[in-house]
Amino acid sequence: MSDYVLLILGIILMIIGIIGCLVPVLPGPPLSYLGLLLLHFSRFGQFTPTVLIALGVVTLVVTVLDYFVPIWGTKKFGGSKYGIRGATVGLIIGLFLGPAGIVIGPLVGAIVGELIFKDDMKYALKAGFGSLLGFLTGIGLKLAASFVMTYFFVKEWIA
Repeated sequence: MSDYVLLILGIILMIIGIIGCLVPVLPGPPLSYLGLLLLHFSRFGQFTPTVLIALGVVTLVVTVLDYFVPIWGTKKFGGSKYGIRGATVGLIIGLFLGPAGIVIGPLVGAIVGELIFKDDMKYALKAGFGSLLGFLTGIGLKLAASFVMTYFFVKEWIA
């Protein structure tokens, strides 16, 4: 009975982990990794220590990089903290507007944030683009990590 509970909780965590890659308040890859661990401790999956350690390292690296990649993108294009904050607010608003909102929201938010910081549209567009690029790179890294963990989860569960 407890194996089925671990399996169901693991599946739920894998799904929430993927969603968490897009939603800023949920730590996507760590939740996916926790789902893997729950499967590992059930009778449905037995990962090798090498796989668990490797995916744990990937989770840690991607989680840390997620904090630095948007900053790097913004700085690379001359932006400020206002652009990063604007991109985050834009994403949250964009979540309610569907898939296009997830892409357009951070861009518009970053531009508005930069315009608040410095009243120069050319600067705001450049910095907003850098912020968006860093932000989307972070999302891509998190999604890649969570999808790899989901692959391992399904492969181990079915095997």
